[in-house]
Parts: sequence; C-alpha cells; structure tokens
Amino acid sequence: MIQEVVSVGLPVDERWKIIKNRMEPEAGARPDSKRICIVTGTHGDELEGQYVCYEVARRINEHMELLDGIVDIYPALNPLGIDSITRGIPMFDLDMNRIFPGSNTSATAEYVAAQIMNDMSGADMAVDIHASNIFLRETPQVRVNETTADNLLPYAKLLNTDFVWVHASATVLEATLAHSLNKTGVPCLVVEMGVGMRITKEYCMQLVDGIFRLMCELGIWKGEAPEVRDPIVSRDGHVSFVNAEASGIFVPSVEHWQRVKKGDHLGDIVTPTTGEILHAVQADVTGRVFTLREYPVVYSGSLIARVLEDCEEDVEND
Repeated sequence: MIQEVVSVGLPVDERWKIIKNRMEPEAGARPDSKRICIVTGTHGDELEGQYVCYEVARRINEHMELLDGIVDIYPALNPLGIDSITRGIPMFDLDMNRIFPGSNTSATAEYVAAQIMNDMSGADMAVDIHASNIFLRETPQVRVNETTADNLLPYAKLLNTDFVWVHASATVLEATLAHSLNKTGVPCLVVEMGVGMRITKEYCMQLVDGIFRLMCELGIWKGEAPEVRDPIVSRDGHVSFVNAEASGIFVPSVEHWQRVKKGDHLGDIVTPTTGEILHAVQADVTGRVFTLREYPVVYSGSLIARVLEDCEEDVEND
C-alpha cells in the first residue's frame, strides 16, 4: 500500500513529497506485529538502495503468505536530490542527513525531517542504506556508533555484510537519521556499500539476503532464513587511512576486499604529461582493502584507500 509520509509545497507549483510502501500480511497486521523500516535515498547521488528496495518488495510480493509483520519501504527520502543527481536537497543547499530529528515548527526541510521521524516512530528496526560518493567504492559494511554497539551488534551481524565498523562518537553524527532514531528507541543500522551514482547488483543482492535474515530473526518473515556470512567486527583503532602524496591519476593494482601485507603495492599516482610515477602507494598495515579510490583524479591528501588492519584476527564471535 503506497502511503504519503509528508508533502509540502515548493515554488513553481512543485511539491516535495515523500512516500512509503507499507507491506502487511494478507490477513492484516496484528497489534503485536513487528515493524521494520527499509530506508534509502537520503542522498540523491546514492542509488544502491534503489535496487535493494525493489528486490525486497519483489520477494515479498511473490510470497505474501510468508509475511508475518510490517515492512515499510522508504525508497527516497530526498526525491528532489535523486531527480537532479544532487547529494543534498536542491534549492535548500542542505545535507538531508544533517537536519534530523527536525522540528514541526521550523523551516521546510526541518519540518519534513520531523514528519519522517514521526512516521518511523515505534518501529522495531530500521535499516538506513547508503552508498559511497563517486570517488570511492565501499565493500558492504554496517557502521555502528560505539554508544549503541552493545544493542545493535547482534542485529548488524545478520545483514550479510563483509564487516561491521564500530566507530567512535562524533558531534556531526548527532543530526543524522540513524542517530536520531536510535536516540528515540528505534534501533537503526547504517549500511554503506558500492559507489555513488551506480548500482552494484552483487552488493545489493548480498544485502537483500541479510535483510530477510534479519526479518526472520525479528519474526517478520516466516520463510527460510538465508545463510549469511560472519562479518569481521572492527573498531577505529584497526582502520588505516591511505592518502595521496601527490596530485595526478591513480591507477590501482589491488581489488576491493583483497588482503594485503604491510608494504604491498596498492597502486600508482602517475602524470600523463611526462609519463612518470609520482607516488607508488603502499599499504601501511596488513589487512584487507575495504575502501578503494574509484575516481582516478587525485590531489595531495585525497583518500586512496582504507585498510582493515589484521582483519583475520579481528573477528568477534560473542
């Protein structure tokens, strides 16, 4: 059932309208039915979640008899951004993921954020799906704030990602949807995967299996629980950042999620003008490359890669 979450008027007879697809059991939801929110499209240049929403809805529609709870699919929190291939909210010059929880009495963007929060209130779980930007490709991962890690880690491990990154608290995160939902009692997992303005089908299908595994755990899906991989769980101290030491064209020599040793060659920054190698990029630690430069033009200081240090020993089986 397509429902309108919020609709506000804009100049030139346009409207900012956010919709959701509410999927309930054929016999209707019970008062004690569990509810999960699948959320994406907060940034208009992150499209991986579009295919995830499609595939989740498609599988449920094929076997409605297996649905035993409520699935709310929010395919585009920032539809204006998606339509214009813009990361933020066009006209407002705002990052939508920095205005939550919003306010019912504030300006348009904050009002919309407040209505989204109100609509998701009381859910038993939320999965907030993001992609990277056009510059970097991310291996499928769940990012969890250390303040909520104890509660969220058991669920994060079910999402079929390659690893779970428990990151330190930071003030800038306080205005995100995930932080705001967790603060109000709605457990929210943030997924990062793929690259901006693209759909990586393999990653999407991997996450979809994880979402159905999570729904089985919550009692929302009665179908067979998909097998999911056991993710590595890592904290900030085990992540190495590799930055460019020169400006030029980066040519990688490794693949995503490839295991490397300290000192291994990750790629070269070259100059097409003279045919020289300006910087032979090396790994600072032993581990796996989970972030890798996708857009080849780099400047001094540009992020080239992130390496998950000593990842084979960093698995938590608690």
